[in-house]
Amino acid sequence: MPPAQSSPAIASALSADVVAAIDDLELAARIVVEGLRTGGHRSPFHGYSTEFKQHRPYRAGDDLKYLDWKLYARSDRLYTRQYLETTNLSVMLVLDTSRSMAFPEAGVSKLRYGAITAAALAYLASEQGNAVGLMTMSDDKLSYLPARGGRPHLRSLLSRIDRLDANGAWDPPRAISRGAQLLQRRGLVIVISDFYDAEDATRREIRHVVQRGHDVVMLQLISRQEMSLSFAGQVELEDLESGQRRLVDASIANARYRSAMTDFLDRCRTGALRDGVDHTLIVTDTPPSIALREYLLRRARHDER
Repeated sequence: MPPAQSSPAIASALSADVVAAIDDLELAARIVVEGLRTGGHRSPFHGYSTEFKQHRPYRAGDDLKYLDWKLYARSDRLYTRQYLETTNLSVMLVLDTSRSMAFPEAGVSKLRYGAITAAALAYLASEQGNAVGLMTMSDDKLSYLPARGGRPHLRSLLSRIDRLDANGAWDPPRAISRGAQLLQRRGLVIVISDFYDAEDATRREIRHVVQRGHDVVMLQLISRQEMSLSFAGQVELEDLESGQRRLVDASIANARYRSAMTDFLDRCRTGALRDGVDHTLIVTDTPPSIALREYLLRRARHDER
């Protein structure tokens, strides 16, 4: 049944397993976006107006973020900065394709969830007239599509996402930096990852991208199984990134693992808050439309600050 004819209540309630089982990524993205529309949330893809036009005296109700405080300091009068008409937004999706994103093997992997999330955001942004690009890595090399608009480009982007595999190297600072560089003007960089790799270097690069004037969003994907060890007794664990194996006593390691995971997620959250980055943690058993709806609510609060 075409998404336009589906019940919004059903569309918005589809589980992650059901959405991930849809072979057609564009259809999956459209179903997720249809679910978002029922919530009445405004889009996170607001354009920017960067060309200054003139000042005018402040009037009650004007947005305080446009007040010129330097002029106020000189004249002791409040003036509002006015800009030329708002331009469309350029969005760069940076999607993690490292081996850890293949977890779990059964059910919805983080990569599949990330692909659906990226596709839904691309569909939503493109539908609203914005340019969308994609940055990933393949065989240790950057693989990307520049940010463009239009239906043919969206289909190419969705096709590229659908062919991605979770394997090989992932260099997040390099991918994030290059993705931001490809934006011709101030834009939105959305990084979809578990953020396990190069934690400190990734945080520094995200900070640099923010300092260059871009808006950065961290969508952190973690599976329910990763929140705590769900094993007992002696088990052999494999590092999906390095392939190293280690025999551990799960009953002893569980408490230490939960503490380390809590500390890691807290570092991601507090570091993003400190650096002016919009961070959202998504557990991948959450229906995608619900996860994105919560993101949009956070985004709206971020825009109002």
